Amino acid sequence: MSTDPIDVVLIGGGIMSATLGSMIQRVQPDWTIRIYESLGEVAQESSNPWNNAGTGHAALCELNYMPEAPDGSVDPAKAISINEQFQLSRQYWASLVAAGHLPDPRTFINATPHMTFVRGRDNVRYLRKRYEALKDQPLFEGMEYSEDPATIGQWTPLLTKKRNPKQRIAATRQTAGTDVDFGALTRALIDDLVANGADLALNHKVLSIKRTSDELWKIRVRHEVGHTPHEALARFVFVGAGGGALHLLQKSGIPEIKGFGGFPISGQFLRTSNPKIVAQHQAKVYGKAAVGAPPMSVPHLDTRVVDGETSLLFGPYAGFSPKFLKNGSWWDLPGSVRAGNLGPMLAVARDNFSLIKYLVGEVLANREKKLNALREFMPTAKSEDWELITAGQRVQVMKKDPKKGGVLQFGTEVIASADGSIAGLLGASPGASTAVPIMVDLLKQCFPDRYDGWLPTLKRLIPTVGTTLNDRPKEAERVLAETAAVLDLADAHAGEVVRA
Repeated sequence: MSTDPIDVVLIGGGIMSATLGSMIQRVQPDWTIRIYESLGEVAQESSNPWNNAGTGHAALCELNYMPEAPDGSVDPAKAISINEQFQLSRQYWASLVAAGHLPDPRTFINATPHMTFVRGRDNVRYLRKRYEALKDQPLFEGMEYSEDPATIGQWTPLLTKKRNPKQRIAATRQTAGTDVDFGALTRALIDDLVANGADLALNHKVLSIKRTSDELWKIRVRHEVGHTPHEALARFVFVGAGGGALHLLQKSGIPEIKGFGGFPISGQFLRTSNPKIVAQHQAKVYGKAAVGAPPMSVPHLDTRVVDGETSLLFGPYAGFSPKFLKNGSWWDLPGSVRAGNLGPMLAVARDNFSLIKYLVGEVLANREKKLNALREFMPTAKSEDWELITAGQRVQVMKKDPKKGGVLQFGTEVIASADGSIAGLLGASPGASTAVPIMVDLLKQCFPDRYDGWLPTLKRLIPTVGTTLNDRPKEAERVLAETAAVLDLADAHAGEVVRA
């Protein structure tokens, strides 16, 4: 075991660890940083571009951030909050690009319109109300709405070509949306970390984390190639291991993790790279989730740009696997059960029968049923043009609730020890898109004695950190324009689609 403690150990080579490491290297450049990644490459689990939707969640098109209340009203507050968070991520990326710490932004972010598309009278009425609630919000300026098939067909022909003309449809479009390759972004952030002195240990699986008598963390690690175990000491540990975070936080013994459980959901997508089809669709088009479906299963037909190649992705088709990681173990779920979380987990199972029924139906769905779901978006879809790919695992948070006993939480949650010496991230969406504000909050929570000293550097990198933009229209317009210019995000409205 090394006798010299490492200042910061990051477990997991995904977007969360990469973002936190990048920030710490900016605000405290004299600290030593080591990244442990169990696989042979970074960004191979949830940060891999084919394991996530890569939307750049800004609530421009995702309906689950603005559900309809029982009285029929829609509240834009959550959507505005998500958009505010994404703007912080964009500012941070733009600062790193301007300083030469990130490469050509087109390698990881591209302008892509965000659209919402619904069918049926009730859904059309709801989307119109959502549009009315958002259209005058500064961060949603420029949003368009239409119930005219010809107009929607001009926006993206695949939605309307050969569609039943009697079907009521509606769509919104925001041309300032983006497509983000979080795999490329993660690799670029970690490359910069290593170039500036961080240590990257690939094929190293963390087996346990234990507190020592001198208030350090002893990390036991196994090299997956030579199977050689070793130990390291750390002053601060961040568990950014995606679905693997729950197990490691449980092993750390911190009381804050008691009562938390994980509910894994797997998924699949249909993908096409047929240039004739891809040329007819330049947008991320989100629909409405099926009854009982988790928010992460909202159907969407997306333009994806990965390694310079444009494809279309449709899904996700949710499923169930007890694995917490795509490369995980079949024993992940049963191995996570503890006396402290068994009650909340059973309460979640009791109260979410519709979700279980939905997942069973998805698991049993054959290819033709999956294609029919695609044809609800794209009536002309042909089986031979699409391949089925397996997405990453998502582990939703289950935790104690004083009234229900336990609740299933569709979001992200930072778990930190009382002394701030260890922290981890549980949960999924919006996740990667809001990595920057999540990590800013983590710095504030875990390093309260240093945060004020770091704040000037953070404000230089993220000018509006600690403030909001939506209540300052002129400032919002200026900041959005400046980050768009640095990130080379020409208005996606300029992009033309083929109207076959």
